[in-house]
Amino acid sequence: MQPIQKYNYNQLYAHSIEQPDAFWLAEAKALSWFQQPTIGYSETEEGLPQWFADGQLNACYLALDYHIDAGLSDQVALIYDSPVTQTQQRITYGQMHREVSQLAGGLQALGLQVGDTVVIYMPMIPQAVYAMLACARIGVTHSVVFGGFAPHELAIRIDDCKPKVLITASSGIEVAKLIAYKPMVDDAISLATHQPNKVVVFNRKLGARIPFKPYDVDYDALVYGSDPVDCVSVPSTHPLYILYTSGTTGKPKGIVRDTGGYATALYASMKYIYGAQPGAVFWAASDVGWVVGHSYIVYGPLIYGCPTVIFEGKPVRTPDASTFWRVIAEHQVAIMFTAPTAIRAIKKEDPNGLLIKKYDVSCLRTQFLAGERCDKATLAWFQEHVGVPAIDHWWQTESGWPMLATMATDPTMPIVFGAAGKPVLGYDIQIRNEQGEAVAPTEEGFVVVKWPLPPGTLSNLWGDTERFKSGYLQQMPGFYFSGDGGYQDENGHFFITGRVDDVINVAGHRLSTSEMEEVLSAHPAVAECAVVGIDDALKGQIPVGLVVEKTGMEMETFQIQYELVQLVRDQIGAVASLRNILVVKRLPKTRSGKILRKVIRAIFDNMPYQVPSTIEDMSCLDEIKQAWEEYQEQQPKQL
Repeated sequence: MQPIQKYNYNQLYAHSIEQPDAFWLAEAKALSWFQQPTIGYSETEEGLPQWFADGQLNACYLALDYHIDAGLSDQVALIYDSPVTQTQQRITYGQMHREVSQLAGGLQALGLQVGDTVVIYMPMIPQAVYAMLACARIGVTHSVVFGGFAPHELAIRIDDCKPKVLITASSGIEVAKLIAYKPMVDDAISLATHQPNKVVVFNRKLGARIPFKPYDVDYDALVYGSDPVDCVSVPSTHPLYILYTSGTTGKPKGIVRDTGGYATALYASMKYIYGAQPGAVFWAASDVGWVVGHSYIVYGPLIYGCPTVIFEGKPVRTPDASTFWRVIAEHQVAIMFTAPTAIRAIKKEDPNGLLIKKYDVSCLRTQFLAGERCDKATLAWFQEHVGVPAIDHWWQTESGWPMLATMATDPTMPIVFGAAGKPVLGYDIQIRNEQGEAVAPTEEGFVVVKWPLPPGTLSNLWGDTERFKSGYLQQMPGFYFSGDGGYQDENGHFFITGRVDDVINVAGHRLSTSEMEEVLSAHPAVAECAVVGIDDALKGQIPVGLVVEKTGMEMETFQIQYELVQLVRDQIGAVASLRNILVVKRLPKTRSGKILRKVIRAIFDNMPYQVPSTIEDMSCLDEIKQAWEEYQEQQPKQL
C-alpha cells in the first residue's frame, strides 16, 4: 500500500474560506474538462447558486473514458459482491465502458435527450451503476429511488420528476427473501398521474414474476441491440441527478445536484478527507438509492480511479456477522464507509470480536462512519477489535459530501470520540441560537453554514425554488439552515446532537436525547438504544429510553433498568429525569438504518403517526406498543 499523502488542514481550510474562487478553480483543474472553467461561484438571475458556470464536462467521461484514455482499460473498476446470490464479479473499466456506452445508445434510441429525466429503481447490482452512468453519458438527469420504497412512494417521485423512461430489475433480495420489483413498478405507474413512455427491465433470472406490459423493454435486448455512443458535453451547472429526501410537509424534496461542482468536490474529498490513492479499493457499504451510494459507491471512487465495491447483502445474516470482514479481506479494501448502525449490529452479534479474527483485515487503513451520530462505545469497540481508526463525520443528502470530518491526510488532527470533526474545506460552520446569535463554546444551538456553500452541494429543489429558499435560506438569513443541533468545544471540534426536534425541554432545561443515548450505549449489556421525549403535564417533557440488549448478555429487566437510570443520573445529573427504561427486542428502523424516533414518540404519546414505507419491519411497532402498555401497568408511578 502506498504511503498516504499528507496535507495541512489548517492551511487548506483557511485558503478555502478566504479565497474560495481561487481555491476551487485550482481544485477543478484536477479534472478533465471539455472546457476548463474560469468562473468560480456565481448566482443565477433567480439568486440560485452555481459553480464553474462557464465550464463544460461529462461525469461519465470522468468516471470511465478518462481512465481508458490513460491506458487503464484492463484495471478493475467495480467489484460486485453478493452473498445473497453467492456471486462475485470483478469488472474492468473497459467492460463497464462497453456496457454503459451501449446502454446509453439504447436510451437515445428510446428518444431520450439532454434535459430529459429517468427514474432508476434497482437493487444493488452492477446494472444500477451502469444505468446511472449511461444517463450521465447522454446528459439525461437520473433519479435513483431506493428499491425498498413502496409503489405509492415511487409514484410520488414519478409525478415529481416526470421521467420519460424508468429502469428497473426483475427482483431484489432482502437477506433470503426474493422481492419482485416489476409488479411494484407497474403498481406505481398505475398510481402516478405522469406516465413514463418505457420501462426497461433487467431480468436477473432468479424466479421473480415479471408481468409484461406494452411499455416494457428488455434490458439485455436494448443494450446488445444498440450501438455505443460518446459522451455529451454538458455545462457544469447541468443537473446530474435528483435525489429525494424526507420533508417536514410529507412531500419528498428533490435535491438537485449539478455536474461540475459535484465532480470537483468529490475529487477533493477523496484526496483530502479520505486519503485515497488511485487503485486503492474503496467500499461504501450503503445503497445507490441514498446519497452515500451516489457519492461514494459510484461517482467519487470512479472519478478518482479507485475500484469500488457494490455489495448486495447485510452486515449480519448474510450469512453472519463476519460478512464485512470477509469482504474487506477478499477484496483488499483500503478505505471503508458505513453507518454506525451496521457496526452496532455486528457488535451485538459478536460482542467480543471473535469473528474478526477469522480474516486478515490488515489491508483496511481507515473506517469512516456517517448517516447518524455514532456513540463512543461503538467507536471504542471498533478501535479495539479491528485496530484501525474509526472516524465519525457528518453530512447530509443536501450537501452531497462531508461537511464535518477529521481529515485522514493530516496526522496532526486528533480523532475525538463523539465529535464529527472540524469543518471541511469550504464550509464555514457555526453554532447559533434561535435569535441567530453566535453562542459560546460548549453551548448547544443550531448548526448553520455561512452562505454560499462550496461546490457539490444542492443547487435547488426540483421544480420548487421557493421551498428551497424557505426551507434552507430564510430561517437564518445569510446561512444555510441544516436542521441539526450541536455544539463546538474549545478546540474547534463539532458535536452533532441530532435533529433540532430531538432536543427536549424538561422543566425549562434543554436536554439532548443523543447525550442520554451516549450514556446508555456505554453500558456493557446494551447493543442499541434510543431516547425520545414524551409529553408530561408537570415538566413539559420527560425522556424515555428504549434499549436492546447484547446477545448472550441479557440481564434481569429490573436490574438493567436500575443500572441505566443510575448511569444517566451519575453522568448527566438528576436534571435529565431519565427514569423510564423500556427493554425491547429491536428498534424500529428504516432500511437505511435510521431509528424512527418520531414514530416511537407518537406511540408513547398516543398520537397518530405515519409509518415510512422504508420501515424494515412493521411488526416491531406492535411489539413496542405492547411493551409500553405493559410497562405503564407495572410502573404507573414513574410516569
